Amino acid sequence: MKGDAALSGIREKGRYTIAIDSLNHEGQGVGRINGLAVFVPGVIPGETAEIEIETLKKNYAVGKLIGLLEGSPERVSPFCEVFEDCGGCTLQHMSYDAQLRFKTGVVVESLKRIGGLTDVIVHETIGMKDCSRYRNKVQLPVGKSEGETVIGFFGKRSHRIVDCTECGIQNAAGDEVRKSVRRFINENGISVYDETTGRGLLRHILVRTAFTTGEIMVVIVINGDELPFKDKLVAALLESIPGLKSIVLNINKKNTNIVLGDKNRTIYGSPVIVDSIGSFKFEISPHSFFQVNPVQTRVLYEKALEYADLSGNETVFDIYCGIGTISLFLSEKAAKVYGVEVVEAAISDARRNAAINNVHNVEFITGAAEEIIPEMYKRGITADVAVVDPPRRGCAEPLLNTLAEMKPQRIVYVSCNPATLARDLKHLDNKGFKTMEIQPVDMFPWTAHVETIIMMTNCGLKGK
Repeated sequence: MKGDAALSGIREKGRYTIAIDSLNHEGQGVGRINGLAVFVPGVIPGETAEIEIETLKKNYAVGKLIGLLEGSPERVSPFCEVFEDCGGCTLQHMSYDAQLRFKTGVVVESLKRIGGLTDVIVHETIGMKDCSRYRNKVQLPVGKSEGETVIGFFGKRSHRIVDCTECGIQNAAGDEVRKSVRRFINENGISVYDETTGRGLLRHILVRTAFTTGEIMVVIVINGDELPFKDKLVAALLESIPGLKSIVLNINKKNTNIVLGDKNRTIYGSPVIVDSIGSFKFEISPHSFFQVNPVQTRVLYEKALEYADLSGNETVFDIYCGIGTISLFLSEKAAKVYGVEVVEAAISDARRNAAINNVHNVEFITGAAEEIIPEMYKRGITADVAVVDPPRRGCAEPLLNTLAEMKPQRIVYVSCNPATLARDLKHLDNKGFKTMEIQPVDMFPWTAHVETIIMMTNCGLKGK
C-alpha cells in the first residue's frame, strides 16, 4: 500500500533516520518513514542513514544522504573524484558483485510486476573481468563557470557541467583530448557555448576509440561554420594523441540538447575509423551508432546468435538494425537477413559495412519498423527468426502484432529497458509466444543500466 505524505508527518528540509531495504530501478536506495516511500541516492540495502528530505510528493519523497549511521559490507570507495556530482556513474559505492545481483533483480522484478511473467529462466547477469576504461565513446560538454573553462559531464538531473580531468570508465584518450582542447580554448580565446543564451562557439567534444585497431576520432562540435586557429588544435592533438586517425568539425547551430548537428567537415585524416567485432570490420563515423562496450558487445551478439539457433536455411529479420552489426553476425548462419532501420544514415553505414565485409545475403531497408515489417508481410516476405533491438521505448504495437501474425519460430529480443521489455513480452505472450530464457549482460558497469537478451518461441511451432 502506498503511503501518503500528508499522513506521514514528513516535511521538506526535515532530517530523518531511515533504514534502506532495497534499490529502485535507477539504483536509488528505498526505505520508508512513517509508511511513506523515500528514495535516497548513494545508499545500499542494509544501511541506516541520516537524510534530509529534498522533494516531497503525495506518494513518495526524495532524500539527500547526510551521513551513514550503519554501513553495508557491500559498500566500496568510489574511484572517481566527482562521483557525488557527476550524473554518469551512480553505483560506484557498491561492490561489483552487488551491482550484478541488483541488475538481475531489476529484470526479474520488471518481468513479474509489469509482464506478469514468473516462470521464466532468468540467468545471472554476465559481468566483466575488468570494468575500467571500458567505453569506446565519450561526449564532453564544454562551458564556463566563474570565468573558467569547464569540460566534463552533466551533473545529476541537470545541465550543470561538472568539471573533471579524468574518467575511469572512458578510454584514456578522452582524458588527453580534454587537456589539449582546454589548453587550446584558453590560449586562443575561443568562446564556449552557453545553453541559456545560445551564444558561444565550442559546444561539445566527442572522442571515439576503436579498441581493436587503436584508431581514434576527435569530433569538435561548434555553433558556427568555422573554428579559429583550428590548425593549432590539429597540431596539439596530433602531438598528444597516439593513434589519432580523424579530426572532424561538426556544425550544430540549433538551440537544442542534441549533441551533433547534421553537417561534418573532416579537418584531418579520415572521415571514419575502423573497428571490429569478431571477424567483422565496421567503419564508424561521428553519427554511427556503435555499442560503447566492445567486450560485452561480443558477448551479447554471440548470445543472440545462440538464441537464434540458425541452421543456414532461415530468413531472418533484424529489426532496428542500426549500422548492421547484429545483421552481419546473423548472416554467417542464415540464408537471408533483412535489416530494417528508420535512420537513413545508419542504413548507409550498414550497406557499406556489408560491402567491406563481402557479405551478400543481407538486404537493408530504410523506414519505421512498424510500417516496413507489415508491408513486407503483406508482400509475402516472412521471417523464420526475428531479432528486435529497439530503443528504450520498446517496440511499437503494430510491429508486435505483425510478428504475432507472421509466427516466426523464434524471436530474439535485445533490450536496454527492462520495463518496456516486460510490457512487450507480455503482449507477445498473449499472442501465442512463450519467453524461454533471459540473459542480462552488464554493458554499463557502475551504472544502473542493464542490457538484456531474450529468446521466445512460437508455441504453435516446434523450434529447430
